[in-house]
Amino acid sequence: MLETVISVNNLEKSYKNVDVLKKINFTVKKGSIFALLGSNGAGKTTTIRILTTLIKPDRGDAQVCGADVVKQGNKVREAISLTGQSAAVDDILTGRENLRLIAKLRHLPNAKEVADELLERFNLTDAADRALATYSGGMRRRLDLAMSLVGTPSVIFLDEPTTGLDPQSRMAMWKIIRELADGGTTVFLTTQYLEEAEQLADQIAILNEGTIVADGTVAELKQLLPNGHLELRFAELDEAKQAEVALAAYTPVLDEAAQIVTVTMDGTVKQMMAILGELEGANIPVLEFSQKSPTLEDVFLKIVEHGKEGL
Repeated sequence: MLETVISVNNLEKSYKNVDVLKKINFTVKKGSIFALLGSNGAGKTTTIRILTTLIKPDRGDAQVCGADVVKQGNKVREAISLTGQSAAVDDILTGRENLRLIAKLRHLPNAKEVADELLERFNLTDAADRALATYSGGMRRRLDLAMSLVGTPSVIFLDEPTTGLDPQSRMAMWKIIRELADGGTTVFLTTQYLEEAEQLADQIAILNEGTIVADGTVAELKQLLPNGHLELRFAELDEAKQAEVALAAYTPVLDEAAQIVTVTMDGTVKQMMAILGELEGANIPVLEFSQKSPTLEDVFLKIVEHGKEGL
């Protein structure tokens, strides 16, 4: 059984009269990628700030690598690293100098070797001796993450690590994050990109208005929303409109431009055949159809809108 590296129990945090976190609970396993999802203001960054000892909770407790985040803050900080939403780099220094500076601050005896290894690992060797002011956003983000790995932390916290990156840079960051986990580093990330969580995370928790409303693997979360969709495309818009009327019981959605009607279904072959049978009985020919399973986005939006009990 995997070892629990992060444990959060009934954690609460308020700012003035606003309850930001309301008795949240979750655990993170060693060597896993854990994603905390939530809309802006849901409490994601507050959770990371508590777990990294930057702020204290009002009530409840949390442990990281077996150390209490309030009572044993020094031990926690020795075991972790944090990459915030903005790259924490010095624009005047070069990439190599930024890495050597962090290595010296961590009192590592081989600062030069550490910097060279990380520059190569993050594909920054060619830009190593350029000032950070000349780096692209993706390069700055990679360097920021490289700086977080100086000293080989057991747990790395990534607060929305790909915000503002172009698709190519985002994919490169995903590859790095996977490699970190494959190497045994526990990765705790927050993100607003549901595709990112679906691609990377072993475990996902959804935070909504300060409360954990769902927690599980991608597959487990998708099971909370058993209904799928059936997309039906028609050769003529009039046929699509007729199908929309004929399938009113299945909550149809008509895309006039694409001449597609999407209906909600339970995912069974029996119901799919019943839907197609109704169209055949009404003499409405279907050009093509495809079944769509619920996505993580479907689950997230449904939970945030209605709460888990409304699924």
